[in-house]
Amino acid sequence: MTTPNHTTIVAEKGKQEFFITREFDAPREMVFKAFSEPDLLMQWLGPDNMEMEIEKFDNRSGGSYRFIHTDCNGSGMKFAFNGAIHEVAAPERVIRTFEFEGLPERGHVSLEFLTMEVLPGNRTLLKIQSVFKSVEDRDGLINSGMEGGLNAGFRKLDALFLKGI
Repeated sequence: MTTPNHTTIVAEKGKQEFFITREFDAPREMVFKAFSEPDLLMQWLGPDNMEMEIEKFDNRSGGSYRFIHTDCNGSGMKFAFNGAIHEVAAPERVIRTFEFEGLPERGHVSLEFLTMEVLPGNRTLLKIQSVFKSVEDRDGLINSGMEGGLNAGFRKLDALFLKGI
């Protein structure tokens, strides 16, 4: 019997980074696949009340991406995110930038380090370190409600793993 997996976010006061950890009941190759294949990403990434469109996803070292989330409740609200992919080292690591396009000015970019570690029992530990230009940028993302969207996405990903994607 497995225990529920919980997302942990650690953001020390005054630091320009935060750390996310999450365990998954799936082998590392499957977790990496879920983060790497557009048809799978669209099924789990983002909040429950949003539909995701992938405008661009060149998932390789030197590639880039742009994702658009649209509110499913008919409000017409859209949120876009983009970034450059610095390194893809399957199935262990991805290094990329992340920028939310809804801010009044460009340049609030974070650098993300995603690592996937093998755990006993065909499980995986996902670790994400996000480094920001300023403490204010980091705190702005944390206070934006990103934790709710992150947890909703990970719950959908858990369901995909149960189906054996």
